[in-house]
Amino acid sequence: MEKQKIIISEDLCQSLSQAIGEVKHDLLFVLCDETTERLCWPVISDFECMKSAKRITIPATDSHKTLESLSHVWSELQRMGATRHSLMVNLGGGMVTDLGGFAASTFKRGIPYINIPTTLLSMVDASVGGKTGINFGGLKNEIGVFNNARSVILDTTFLCTMDHENILSGYAEMLKHGLIDCEEHWATLLKVDFSSYKTNLSPLTSHLSPLLKQSVAVKQRIVTEDPTEQGIRKALNLGHTAGHAFESLALERKPVLHGYAVAWGLIVELYLCCAKTGFPQDKMRQTVAFIKENYGRMAITCDDYPHLIELMHHDKKNLGTDINFTLLGDIGDIRINQTASEEEIMEALDFYREC
Repeated sequence: MEKQKIIISEDLCQSLSQAIGEVKHDLLFVLCDETTERLCWPVISDFECMKSAKRITIPATDSHKTLESLSHVWSELQRMGATRHSLMVNLGGGMVTDLGGFAASTFKRGIPYINIPTTLLSMVDASVGGKTGINFGGLKNEIGVFNNARSVILDTTFLCTMDHENILSGYAEMLKHGLIDCEEHWATLLKVDFSSYKTNLSPLTSHLSPLLKQSVAVKQRIVTEDPTEQGIRKALNLGHTAGHAFESLALERKPVLHGYAVAWGLIVELYLCCAKTGFPQDKMRQTVAFIKENYGRMAITCDDYPHLIELMHHDKKNLGTDINFTLLGDIGDIRINQTASEEEIMEALDFYREC
C-alpha cells in the first residue's frame, strides 16, 4: 500500500502546492460536498496550484455517503476526461475523504489522491490510515478498500468553519486515542472544559492544536505498524462496535454525528472492560462523566436491544458468530479480539441507559 505522508501545515498554500507537485499527473480534480464547497473551497480556490482544478460536488452529510454519490463522482471523472494519471484532492470531512478515497481507488483501477480534512473528526480519524468506503444496506462503511492517500494535509484553519457539535464529534475520537495511548494523554483530554468555548471557538482551536498532533501521532503509529487491520490496528476500534450500532440505528430514525455515536459506544464498551478485563472503575466513571456532560445520550429502550445486537453482529471485525470488541485492561493496555455474550452486552446497554 502506498505510504501516507502526514503534513501538519502552517502554510496551507505551500503545503498543498508541494503535495500536488510530488504526484505526476495530467488533470487535477477537487471533490467537495455542498458545505465544504461553500465554506472551504474559497480558502484554496485562488491558490496557483488550484487554478486548473476541475471541481466535483456531492450532497453533504453522512446520509449521502452512498453508492449513488459514488456513482456521481465516477461519472463526473469520466465526463471531464480523467485518466489513470489524474489526481484527486478530497476537501471535506470524513464523508468526503472516505467516499472520495474510494472513488479514486477504484476509478480506472485507481488514481492517486490527497486528503485535506476540514473537520476535527476527519483530521484525527477518517482521513488518516487509508480506510475508504461508503455506507451500504443501512450499515456503516460496509463497502470499501484500504488505500492510503499520497498526502494528508492537516491545517487547523478549517476548524474555524465548524460548530460546537462537530468539534465535539471529532474530540470523541481523540478521547479514544487517549484511552489506548497512556494515562497522561487521557487525563489531559478530560481537562478540556467545552462549556467555556460555546460562544467562541477560536481559543478552542488554538488549544486543540497540540492535542490534535498528539492524537494523529497515536493513529499514525498504529496504522504504520498494521496497515490492513490484522492485529494492533484493531485498537482503533475501541467504542466502535457499539458506536456503529448506535449510528446505524440513528440512521433509521434521526442521524447523529459519528463522534457522538462513538462516545456512547465508549460507555458501553468501557463497562465491558470493567466487567471482563479488569479496567479500573474509577477511570471508567471519570470518562463516562465527561461523555455524559458533553454528549448526552441517545434515547433507547430495552426493546431496542435485539436490533442493536443484530447490528453489532454485522460489524466487519467479527469472527464467525461472535461479536468482536477491542477492550482495555487499563489505559493503554489494549486487548484486541475480545468477545461478549448477548447477555453481557445487554448488561452494558442497561448501564448506558442508567448511568
